[in-house]
Amino acid sequence: MPKKEKIQEMFDGIAPSYDKLNHLMSLNVDKLWRKKALKEIVDGTSQQILDVACGTGDSTIAIAKAAGPGSMVTGADISEGMMAMVMEKAAHEGVHDRIRLKVADAEALPFQDGSFHRVTCAFGIRNFEHKELGLKEFHRVLKPGGKAVILELSVPENKTARWFYDLYFMHILPFIGGLISGNKVAYKYLPASVHAFPKPEAFCTMMQQAGFRNVHFKTFTLGLCRMFIGVK
Repeated sequence: MPKKEKIQEMFDGIAPSYDKLNHLMSLNVDKLWRKKALKEIVDGTSQQILDVACGTGDSTIAIAKAAGPGSMVTGADISEGMMAMVMEKAAHEGVHDRIRLKVADAEALPFQDGSFHRVTCAFGIRNFEHKELGLKEFHRVLKPGGKAVILELSVPENKTARWFYDLYFMHILPFIGGLISGNKVAYKYLPASVHAFPKPEAFCTMMQQAGFRNVHFKTFTLGLCRMFIGVK
């Protein structure tokens, strides 16, 4: 089975417990990281915003709540199971009328060129089978002057922080994740996928090769998360 189909199947399977475990995986600091990303995504005007690999909609909903009047946020994900709970959560937050959903492959987005002012992806791009294709699609669907804002988990460079990181992510998390979700394999894959993600400088080069300019990144929480930004 191709990696893409395995990823889809895995996320469909862990969808019911994903929110709880996603916060557990990030030690609940992901909420702070998303707030930092919001400052790069919304600008108070009416915007068309695409949230790729939206999952259960945490970022999608946060963007919809913060975006200017008349804005629309499109959440796209390959996993129908993950997206199944987005609108219920959005209705609870009172923003369901500002969100639309689309089952979509991030490497072949079903949107016209220049459709969005912003494209964002929070903690999902490391799961892309072909990251360079996903980045080219991000660039294609952006309007000229539009911005891509990508959050991704990363590995700390500090040796002490790295030791604690490896202990937690490679040993403790799979055990806890397995107990809660019933899928220990998924929670072995997730931290391993962080280790396999390109180094920040290499990923910036990938963004530049996809056509982005003014590419840079910011590091949060001792290197546990990085935010990559590029302009079309």
